[in-house]
Amino acid sequence: MKKFSLLILLCAFFIISCPSKGEAAAVQSKIILDSKEISMPANVQVHVVNENVMIPIRIVVENLKFKVDWDQKSQGVKIQQDAKIISLTVNQQEATVDGKQVVLTAAPQVKNETVLVPIRFVSEQMGISVSWDNLDKTVYLTSSNKESIKDGQAGTVETVLPTTDAPEVTEVDTDPIASNGSGQTTNLLNHVNRLNFVNNQLIISSDGAVTPNISRLTNPDRIVVDLPNTTFADSFGSVQPLDAGLKGILDVSGYPNISEVRYSLFTRDPYQVRVVIALKQANAYQLIPGLDSNMLIIDLNVTEDSTTYVPPVVGSGRKIVVIDPGHGGSDPGTTSITNKHEKDFTLPLSLKVQALLLKEPNIAVVMTRDSDVYPTRPKRVQLANQLKADVFVSIHGNSLLNSPQANGTETYYYQRSSSKDLANVIHKYLVKAIGLRDRGVKNESFQVIRETTMPAVLLEIGFLSNSAEEMILQSDDMQNKAAQAIVDGIKEYVGVK
Repeated sequence: MKKFSLLILLCAFFIISCPSKGEAAAVQSKIILDSKEISMPANVQVHVVNENVMIPIRIVVENLKFKVDWDQKSQGVKIQQDAKIISLTVNQQEATVDGKQVVLTAAPQVKNETVLVPIRFVSEQMGISVSWDNLDKTVYLTSSNKESIKDGQAGTVETVLPTTDAPEVTEVDTDPIASNGSGQTTNLLNHVNRLNFVNNQLIISSDGAVTPNISRLTNPDRIVVDLPNTTFADSFGSVQPLDAGLKGILDVSGYPNISEVRYSLFTRDPYQVRVVIALKQANAYQLIPGLDSNMLIIDLNVTEDSTTYVPPVVGSGRKIVVIDPGHGGSDPGTTSITNKHEKDFTLPLSLKVQALLLKEPNIAVVMTRDSDVYPTRPKRVQLANQLKADVFVSIHGNSLLNSPQANGTETYYYQRSSSKDLANVIHKYLVKAIGLRDRGVKNESFQVIRETTMPAVLLEIGFLSNSAEEMILQSDDMQNKAAQAIVDGIKEYVGVK
């Protein structure tokens, strides 16, 4: 593996004087390059930015021989080795590799005078074997092909973020090698992204299809859900409790028959996540389809002797908010003026909304997708209705390619006065926060807001087909403002301070 493979990462390693944008949570960490630990200055750490593990590797420059040019004015870095050229720009998600454009999962950022680059970019664009040990917060980089990076080291968890669309770039399989318990190994280790307990239903979102093993036990009564060949995503601990032993407990206050819902990495050989629903008395359940093969729903709203649905008498008291990042997977959505996909705009913005809502103790947030998958519109509707959500918000980017001057923010609802009220409130905050042209609140028969049974809106944040507006929409600063505005609108509508 050519050392040049690392170069694009290493653009991240230059000392730069500029303020950091976006929220970055530093973690005490180590970086191991080809089995050798790199000495890290005290102010240089791995960061988690909007659920992306970001690696500061300016210190790696000392270990490689290549030409690096830094342009202070454009905030761009050009890396060159022989005829190979890679270019990155701070706060922009687009990079070029030998003249071909690729999209990063998160824009490079500056922290403590060091540029940060998402870990996924390492594996996808550089052909380097990368793993993240969530237990000891260590990044492992291996420049050789497909090695078991940590053979013989027990008690660790290696996870790799799911892949993203990167046209014309060969993807390298960097999933950790997981034991199946019989001396053999298998790739494709699954990762739990999020757990929710909403409306007496356990919702498990992962980055791959998992077939659960579910059992009912007594003394005490409990439902045990085992997820084989599965561990926690490295971003899991940033969105909900996960201690050093990779254990946590969900908040299930208000459910009369539930004592607690606890989860853990139950075994490491083979990898298995276990979720236990502790009951006050025996309770039936049914496993029902989620939005796609990556979502599992264990529904406790059934009678003991049948599968008849029984609405829970008491809920958690929290308002249920469903956030729907438009499009995804095989449905890219519209195309921007610079040929970017709408789905790659809606997901990062929606994840920012999720992160803010997770801080609200009186709100339970559920995502229709948290990765690049495509739940169909009927399934998005089905999930929201099944959860008896209080609010449904679908997030989109607008486009009129035959009218590139079109601009502004507009919000849609369908007929229901409650939906119109929600639309007016969120729209008010959005227009004020991001400052784009006010195109108004409109009635339109979009399926996800027509067939949902709760107050529902579809937000067209701005026009991706407008070159000036697209630049604004793709910035972390604007997305943070838009996310906060959406959350402020939701909170006002549901009466949460």
